[in-house]
Amino acid sequence: MKNKIFLSLTLLGILSTSLAQPPGQNPIMLKDMGSFHVGGREVELKGLPVKDVKFTVGSAKVDPNGMYQVEQLYAQYYIQQNPKGKLPLLMWHGGGLTGATWETTPDGREGFLNYFLRQGWTIYNSDAPERGRAGWARYPEITKTDPVFLTKNNPFERFRIGAGPGSYNKDVNKMKALPGNQFPLEGYDNFTKQIVPRWTSTDEPTIAAYIALVDRVCPCVIMSHSQSGLFAYKVAQARPDKVKALVMLEPAGVGDIATARLLKNTPSISIYGDYVDQDPRWQKGRANNMTFQAAIRSAGGIADLVNLPDTGIKGNSHMLMMDRNNNEVASLIQKWLTKHNLYQQ
Repeated sequence: MKNKIFLSLTLLGILSTSLAQPPGQNPIMLKDMGSFHVGGREVELKGLPVKDVKFTVGSAKVDPNGMYQVEQLYAQYYIQQNPKGKLPLLMWHGGGLTGATWETTPDGREGFLNYFLRQGWTIYNSDAPERGRAGWARYPEITKTDPVFLTKNNPFERFRIGAGPGSYNKDVNKMKALPGNQFPLEGYDNFTKQIVPRWTSTDEPTIAAYIALVDRVCPCVIMSHSQSGLFAYKVAQARPDKVKALVMLEPAGVGDIATARLLKNTPSISIYGDYVDQDPRWQKGRANNMTFQAAIRSAGGIADLVNLPDTGIKGNSHMLMMDRNNNEVASLIQKWLTKHNLYQQ
C-alpha cells in the first residue's frame, strides 16, 4: 500500500509540475512538502465565567478556564528534489498579513514563492503568531490589547498604491493610483481579503516563535517584508550563527543598534519602491534603516540598500512582491543572493 501511495504522489507531482509550468520557466520539482507549528507557550486562565454557547447541534455550556496553547508559529515547507539554493529561504510576511503575501498575486500571477521555487530554493513560508493558521490568543486575558482591523481603503492609501486620502474607490476605473504605479488595481479588492486582524503588543512572542523556527530549520536566509523586517533583524542578532543573509523588502523597523556588530557576518539588502521620498512615514522608516545599516558597516558588515527607481525598476508600491513587475524585483534579489555565494548556478 505504501508503494502505491508513493507512486500516486509521484505521478501527481509530475503531472502538476508539467501542467503548472509556464512556457520557458523552470519546473518545480519537490522532494517533499508539508507543514508544522513551532514555538509558543501554555497559559492557564482561572476565574472566568462559564457561558452558554449555541453550536450547530444545540446549546452547551463552555468553561473557558484551563490551559491554553498560544503564540505558536505556522510554517509550510517546500523541499527541493535538487536544491540550488545552498540554504533554505524563510519567507516572513508584514503586519496584518499572512504567508499568502508570497503566494499567488491578487490578479492571479505567480508570486515570489513560485519564482524562488523555480530557481531551486527550499522554502519555509510562515504565518506568524496571531496570524492565519498560527491562530491567536484570548484578549485581554492573554494578549493585552485589542486587535487592529484595517478598512479597505487603508492599504490603498498607505501602501503607496493610491494618491493619498480619498484615492480608493470600489470602481477600478475611479481609483486614483499614483502615476506609474504597478500594483494590479483590478486585484486590489481581492488583496484586501488577505488582510487579517493584528495586535500591537505581540512583538516579543513573535520574535520568540521566529527564533524557534530558526533553531529548527536553519542555517538559512530570511526574506522579510515591512513589519517582519524588525523581527528578521532581531532574530538574526539573536542567532547570528544561523542566519546567513537577510533580504529586507521595505523593513518597517530595525534591530538593536547597540549590538549591530552581531550582524557583521550576515550580509543584508534592503529594497525600496517608488514615492518613498514623498511620504514622511516611509521616509522615516528608510532613514532609521540607513542609520542601522551604517552601524553594521562600521562593524565590518555588508548592508546594501537599493532604491528600485535608481536601478530603472519603477512603479513599485509597498507590496513589491505583488506588483506587475514583481519578477524584475525577484531577479534583482536572486542576483544578489548569487553574488554572495548562497546559490549554486
